[in-house]
Amino acid sequence: MAIFENIPQIKYEGADSKNPFAFKFYDAEKVVMGKKMKDYLPFAMAWWHNLGAAGTDMFGRDTADKSFGAEKGTMEHAKTKVDAGFEFMQKLGIEYFCFHDVDLVPEADDINITNARLDEISDYILAKMKETGIKCLWGTANMFSNPRFMNGAGSTNSADVFCFAAAQIKKALDLTVKFGGKGYVFWGGREGYETLLNTDVKFEQENIARLMHLAVDYGRKIGFTGDFYIEPKPKEPMKHQYDFDAATAIGFLRQYGLDRDFKLNIEANHATLAGHTFQHELRVSAINGMLGSIDANQGDCLLGWDTDEFPFDVYEATMCMYEVIKAGGLTGGFNFDAKNRRSSNTYEEMFEGYILGMDTFALGLIKAAKLIEDGRIDEFVKEKYSSFDTELGKKIREGNTTLEELAGHAAELKSIDTPMSGKQEKLEGILNQIMFG
Repeated sequence: MAIFENIPQIKYEGADSKNPFAFKFYDAEKVVMGKKMKDYLPFAMAWWHNLGAAGTDMFGRDTADKSFGAEKGTMEHAKTKVDAGFEFMQKLGIEYFCFHDVDLVPEADDINITNARLDEISDYILAKMKETGIKCLWGTANMFSNPRFMNGAGSTNSADVFCFAAAQIKKALDLTVKFGGKGYVFWGGREGYETLLNTDVKFEQENIARLMHLAVDYGRKIGFTGDFYIEPKPKEPMKHQYDFDAATAIGFLRQYGLDRDFKLNIEANHATLAGHTFQHELRVSAINGMLGSIDANQGDCLLGWDTDEFPFDVYEATMCMYEVIKAGGLTGGFNFDAKNRRSSNTYEEMFEGYILGMDTFALGLIKAAKLIEDGRIDEFVKEKYSSFDTELGKKIREGNTTLEELAGHAAELKSIDTPMSGKQEKLEGILNQIMFG
């Protein structure tokens, strides 16, 4: 029996459609710059928010019913979530899902019982995957919710907790391989500290790296050929988290020899919490060869925490897709790590949130392609640095000069003109023209 029986199959109807259960911009088969839209935008459903988040916040209880007709905390409920999730993805044409281990089943006090439950539910999920063709984008382990992880997982002060973290990672990797997942994510939600008065930063970072190396070794041993990811976030729940932003995470990976196996999973809301734009984090990842996957959401600049809203800012989506196209696409995909607002508590609004997000990124893709095809921004950037195309400029870029030679050149010039203008306002006008012209 269908869980969302009152929701139709979501189809593309175009920008003039008034149907709330239709795409206005996401046309999966539409070709943009030589590729189908669905290939640029491999969307994924986040198991935790879509099938689990029920509107609870620090001031109030659930507002949405995510029981799907079963008693919560039971394996029956775990299976009805699978049924709901696959029906949901099929109706939206979403081809991937992402999961944490404890999203799938209720966690028991005994890890052996939890693992047996995961074996049972993964068989059920695998049958659904074979039936529908829906795939796993990436898996991960929740190593932040259980009280055992109050001081972190890899960064914990307890060797026993470190072992529990290793056990959860092992099982989550087993499931990811079982599902044919393209990636495996580390989000260090508790990998950080509140005060240096009680923290050995070097010790903790070294242990985090050891845990990641162990995960890579095991994953490769069992046949996992995909990318491992770090998902940067600067704060919340810890005051200082070690994976603050893309640059920090890349430095960590290189310092500990993990950069050959890891890329970054960039989340829009985490970028703004770090004081960056989403585009900045994507650019830093891309130029370092580390852009892997994206958590597609947005935050609220008036609120200082991770609100995980469905994306509707087309400017931000356009600049995101500008970076993705320029980088040649993603090895991962676009996971909607987003949840409905607390007062949006119906099944219909679950679908409306995803329709909003998918349309936003589709429109961003269309506009980014036009921005690139227009060419004026690329031409300006090339001209801005054109002095480094001269004979002297090339020598600087290629490392074929000395400080003495450059100083001698400066002495001959005696003085120099003001460098070329940045033309920021002109370029922003071009962006507006592409967006609305």
